[in-house]
Amino acid sequence: MNNSKIVIGGVEKFSAVDFPNTLSAVIFMQGCPWKCPFCHNASIRDILPENDFSWDKFYAFLQKRVGRLDAVTFSGGEPLLQDCLADYMRQVRSLGFKIGLHTGGYRPEHLADVLSLVDWVGLDIKTDFDARKYQVITGANHLKNVQKSLDLLLSWGGNFECRTTCDPRFLTIDDLYAIAQNLHAKGVKKYFLQKYRPIASDTSTSDDMCEKLLSDERLLSYLRSNFSEFAVRR
Repeated sequence: MNNSKIVIGGVEKFSAVDFPNTLSAVIFMQGCPWKCPFCHNASIRDILPENDFSWDKFYAFLQKRVGRLDAVTFSGGEPLLQDCLADYMRQVRSLGFKIGLHTGGYRPEHLADVLSLVDWVGLDIKTDFDARKYQVITGANHLKNVQKSLDLLLSWGGNFECRTTCDPRFLTIDDLYAIAQNLHAKGVKKYFLQKYRPIASDTSTSDDMCEKLLSDERLLSYLRSNFSEFAVRR
């Protein structure tokens, strides 16, 4: 899209989990090219022409939190969908905050444009590097963009992690092995598994099913031995 004004779907004023070891505020930017069935932010998938969230009010809040808050994380949706992202990151940096970015790797060319402004990136890896599987989970095949984004982050040399939401409706233990093997072969050092928490419309997935996917000791041992930083996030 071509827009000059940020479109926000919501904000979280204090978070200890959206930027590792850092207290951040979170901006949930509207718009996402994918339709992941485990997404809890589906309501901001489409970019609405008008919304109730004002950047000026949020920026005023940040001005009052200088010295008390460490960072601002741009999340979504998919932040890289909005062309104006760098402009607003610069505004945040001007106050002295670090910048975090959550992305699925949809637009590697835009990622390249903002990396000089970013202190940490969380790259979501939806499934194994298989075009068919990406199509099934995301509703679109942007796998090549994901791979380009990963290569860009590896060459960047900055602080980033890869992580996978473990929805047992779509992922198996074998899938997680395949993802990990691909990431390890590429040189990824930090990889995390995230527990799927059923969305409101999912009435068939139990907590036991979610835990089972995260409790295979052989898989966990493999992940611990192949990544310098690994954990299960529940």
